[in-house]
Formats: sequence, structure tokens, C-alpha cells
Amino acid sequence: MFFQLQLHHHHHHHLPTPLVHRNNRFSPQHSFLSSNLFLFSYSSPSPCSFSITPSTSHTCPFCLRPSSTAVDSTVTTDESPVRLVAVVGHGALSPLNSASWEQVMLHTAKRLKWVDEGYELVVFTDECIRSNERMATRLRSKLLQADILVIVAVTNKESVNWIKISIKTMENVICFDSSPDLKNKLGGYDVHNEVKGSIFGKTEDSYQVVQTVSEAWDRRSSDDIRFCLLLLINAYIRPVPILKNLRAKGFSTLNCMLKNCGRQVLNCLLDPNCRKALQCLNKCSPVDQVCNYRCIASYESENLEAFSLCVLQKNNCLELEAEVPTKPYVPPMVQFRGQDLSHEIAEDLFVGWLGSLQWSWRVVAGQNPAYDQFPCQYQLFYRGKAKGSFWYEPVFQVKTFEGEMVWRRRKYRVKRGTTQGTFSFSVLDNGVVSNEFWTVVDVADDLSWGLFHYHGAARAAGQSYTGAVLVSPDGAFPDESERTKVIAALDKCEIKEWELFFVDNCSCIDPPLGTPEGSSLHAVVQIDDTKWMHV
Repeated sequence: MFFQLQLHHHHHHHLPTPLVHRNNRFSPQHSFLSSNLFLFSYSSPSPCSFSITPSTSHTCPFCLRPSSTAVDSTVTTDESPVRLVAVVGHGALSPLNSASWEQVMLHTAKRLKWVDEGYELVVFTDECIRSNERMATRLRSKLLQADILVIVAVTNKESVNWIKISIKTMENVICFDSSPDLKNKLGGYDVHNEVKGSIFGKTEDSYQVVQTVSEAWDRRSSDDIRFCLLLLINAYIRPVPILKNLRAKGFSTLNCMLKNCGRQVLNCLLDPNCRKALQCLNKCSPVDQVCNYRCIASYESENLEAFSLCVLQKNNCLELEAEVPTKPYVPPMVQFRGQDLSHEIAEDLFVGWLGSLQWSWRVVAGQNPAYDQFPCQYQLFYRGKAKGSFWYEPVFQVKTFEGEMVWRRRKYRVKRGTTQGTFSFSVLDNGVVSNEFWTVVDVADDLSWGLFHYHGAARAAGQSYTGAVLVSPDGAFPDESERTKVIAALDKCEIKEWELFFVDNCSCIDPPLGTPEGSSLHAVVQIDDTKWMHV
């Protein structure tokens, strides 16, 4: 669960409200997020051209499988597509575990489709410009139709000169890690990073967009790269529904808080730890989920929980909403040790090594940086006293902003889904309810590793998210002999290995483990491998 509370005016936190005009020289009008007392906010046949489209035509080997991927599509038949083109430096490596920028942007094209089937991103490398006249002609044609051009890691002089000539009439161009001779242009106006003002303030508005996008880009995750493109679409092409929670709601928020939650607000402001949480959150970018959740986990307190419970969960003072995403669709595993997967077997796989070890699993890596930043992650799954009850308790460390290492623990209620191997999780996390849909994607027969995927939403905080956790008994990556199976399981989740964030499992001293008295463990699966008994 992620949220942000804004106490003061911070100019660099402003985000644009969307324009509904396409291809007109309008600059975005800013919605000043800090105007609320508190703001809660929250990833070819030719060697040089690739396209992600919903078609399954044989001419496009990189096309999406129909209905296999899917955050919900919002495009309607009367809306024209949003066309984006990315030109990346040939062979240039990204900071995402050294995946090439070509790979990263191709995957981003697919992930944009999960948000809206009408978002079309075509990816070229600049080798086309230098060595393939036919593909250079195709690129030029795509640029004439494009709403936004994204240039990444292009430094070759010949490529730079070709691009400068070819984009003179384009309205929206954004550059990352590229030659300084390539300039940003948004809403039809040049945007220079070093200049914050211009006639009529139009460049000023676009400068703020560039700053926000650049901050997100520098966080170097696949979620943030997609978020950058969504921000540009939202600001210059048409509104992006999933970004609506970034827009200020006005004075109704303050009235709601004072009318319904005056005592909780006062108690929070008088509590040094709760006040530190607010001050910490105020320093984070509203779209930096890693920073936001670290603040919450660092300074959580009863008063912070009471504040959030009243302002967000009970009274929805910020009028936020979010749905649990349905895309990508991730199928659960079908069999375990030759038996058809049942809910009982799937629950036993969650329980994992608990009983033989003090924990069910340790997290090796995950795809959600807001969670996977935390070291020493343990999972505890167990059956409760009440008939049919099942619980999940993650235990993890947080390094506070004062440098202190503290342990944190959450408690999720788990209910079976309609399909074997799927489950609904719910948790009250610092006053806000999160609902999640989990899938048992794969678990090795010897329980040497497992992969669990989740979609989630904290409705009252206006946040939806997806992620996955790769787990093992000792927190180490599975043996090399299992790598092919692990990669196949990740593919089922539409996750690339280079998207993973690895958990620091060193120096995990005295974790607060243990399960409630009267809980039980496995019902069907036998754990008889002694290899891990002394981990």
C-alpha cells in the first residue's frame, strides 16, 4: 500500500493535468498537488524494427497473443490510437541488469498494451538509419504519424543528424541518455533543461513535465519507464484514466478531514513519529513508490494508522479509487508431483518449509521495487484455528532514514479463489486495506524454489500494482540446473529476468518469526527433503 501526504508547497512535485487536444500547440496546465493539505499518491524479422500490436499475423513474430496479456484496457472503438515511436542506440545497454535498451523498450511496448490497447509503441534501433535505407524510410513514415517520439541512448553523429532533420515538424520529442544535440520538444515548443521560463510560461509548464519524467526515468525500473510514457500521453495527447489520482481535489479534502477526522489529524501532528512520517513523505516525489513506502515502514505508528484509517479508508477524503488489475493474465500451475493441483495442495505449497524450518519461504527477488527494496524477507503461511482459515505473514527489515534497522510484520487473510491455485489476500496496512489476487505460478517438486504472482490495489489510497516473488528455502537463487524452468515461470507472468530486484538476505539477525498457537501446517504435501533442514 502506497500513499503520500503533502504538507507544503514543493515546486518540483507538480504534475500536469492532461490535455484533451491532440497535435495542437498547447502546453499543459498544472494541477498543484500541494494545494491539498495532504496528498496521497502512489511498470522481428528485421534486425532494426519491431512492433507490438494486438494482431496475430505471421508478419509480426513479436505480436501479443490475443487476450494473454492484459492492467484493464480502456480504449474504445471511437478513439484513435496513440502512436509512439522509440529510437534506441544500437547495442546500447540499459541499467536494468544490463538488458539492452532495445529489449527494454520492446517489453515496454507490451506493458503499455496492458493499460490501453490503443497505445502503440514501435521500436527502432538507430542502425536502421545508417545501414538500411528501406527501414530508414519506414522509420520516417512512422515519425510522420507519431504523437510522441522517445529517443534513448542515441549518440552516433550520423544518427543524430538524421533524426534532427526528420523530426522538425514533430510536436512531442523526449530524449534520454542521448547526444546533447538532440533536444526535448513538448506541445510544439523546445524545452531546454537549463531554462525554466519562457514567453507566456509555456516552456515553464513543459519543463515541469520533463523534470517529473526525468525523475521517474532515473529510478530505473520497468514500471517507471512505462510511467514516463503514460505521463507524456496524459499531458499532451489525452487523459490516462489510471493517472487521475494524481490530480488535486481542492478544498473538499480539507473540509472532509476536519469534519470527520480532526482528532486523528491532531494526534498525528502531536506524535513525533507520526509527524516524522508526514515530513518524510513530503520529501518524496509523489510518484516515487519506493521512497513513499520506505517512509511509511520507517515511521509507522498507531497514530499514523488511525490517521490513514479515518482520512482514507473510512471517509475517502481524497476521493481516490483503484481497481485490482486483471492484466497480465497469469495461469496457475496445473500439476504438482504428477497430481492435479487442488486448493489444498496449493496451500501446502504456500506453507512450504514451515515446520522443517522456521519459515515457509525466503524471498530471493521480486518485480515490485517498492516491496523488494527491503532486506531479509521471510514468508510465513499457515492454517488458522478456525475451519478453512489461512493466513500469510511477511516479515522483513527496514532501514529507517536515521540508519536504524527495524523489523516489520504484516498479516494477510487468505481465501481461496474460484480457480485452483489462485487466492484472494487482504491486509490492513497502516490504516489502509489492500486487496490482492495471488497465483501459484510454479513450485519445484523438491520445493527448492517457487514463483508467486500478485495483482493488488489499495482502493482508498488510489493505488493499483502488480508484482511477483521468486522464493527459495534459503533466499538464494535456484541452482543453474533450474534456470530454464525459472525463466519459463517468469515468462508466464510476462516478466523478464532483468526486471527483477534481488533482496539482500545477509545479516538477518533474530527475525521475529513464529506462528500463533493452534495453527496447523500441511494437509497433503509431504516435506521430506533433508537438504534444507539446517539452513
